[in-house]
Amino acid sequence: MSKPIEVIATTISGSISDWSKVERVEPLFAEHGFTDLRLHVVDTHLAARGKALELLGEGSRLLISAGGSGTFNAVLEGCCDSGLPLGDLQLGFLRKGSADLLGKVLGMPDEIEAAVAVFAEAIRGGHVMSCDVLQAVNDGSRGLPRHFVGYGGGEIFGRIPHFTENRFMKWYKGVLSQAFGDLGPFTTGMTLALCEKILRGPFGRREWRIEIDGAEATQGRYQALIIVNGYLGPDMGYSDDPLGSGRFHLFALRDQGIGRLLKQAGKARSGAIMENPERWGMEHYVVGDTLHLTTASERPFPLNVDGSTLICDHAATIRLVDSINLIAAPGS
Repeated sequence: MSKPIEVIATTISGSISDWSKVERVEPLFAEHGFTDLRLHVVDTHLAARGKALELLGEGSRLLISAGGSGTFNAVLEGCCDSGLPLGDLQLGFLRKGSADLLGKVLGMPDEIEAAVAVFAEAIRGGHVMSCDVLQAVNDGSRGLPRHFVGYGGGEIFGRIPHFTENRFMKWYKGVLSQAFGDLGPFTTGMTLALCEKILRGPFGRREWRIEIDGAEATQGRYQALIIVNGYLGPDMGYSDDPLGSGRFHLFALRDQGIGRLLKQAGKARSGAIMENPERWGMEHYVVGDTLHLTTASERPFPLNVDGSTLICDHAATIRLVDSINLIAAPGS
């Protein structure tokens, strides 16, 4: 008898060709002997989060997210909402979205037939990858804590979801992904956030104070604050730590002036910045437990939480709180 599997798919993620994957999930899993599977199709990330919470309350312990990083993170947050020990759960990433870096690290193919075959082998063999879970909290009075794996950040990185998770996102992201590949929407969002930063000029600058594990690490002006859990593949290969290393990383791109910003951003996007980080103002900090970001500005700032936005009043705290088992291809 196969393990019960719950697949949560969103209609808002992926390229146009990706949208046809959902209807093939059930028959393909059945071909591999997994007939005890339920497919749940929802329209929003919030609905995906609620569905995950509902299914776990019914006793499910193996969930597969079918979407991009936003869908995956919504399902993860549903797992955190449940109050269950995350170590008792298994969570899979069926790639149907943009910037699905984590799915690639887990060794999941983009083609639906190959992906289901890998899932079948991984589930039968109990192949999982431990992954640390980060919690982000607005230190002001608004909003609830958010949980994520993968990447996040502030400044330019904090504004990217404003452009990639905006209205008309389904068609906007679908067309971009179809034309430019998985990173099409992410690259477009980063470009628009970069243009916005340049247009605002000195009026958009903030002073930051960064504390790590209870001690001040640095302060100053930064163009981008990039938080990564560990190695996320060559498209964001800043850290080579495994995802379950028990620590996470902050890469802070110091403000060297608007005139240098385009070159800094280009080097950061390609990864070439790590060849000479001091020249381009890239600073690296390792966080064992808690990262605290504070700005002197009275204006709220957006914190990128793996592709969605947490609005913070003047400070945010990011800490490592748990770990979860992610279904991974054998040998990934």
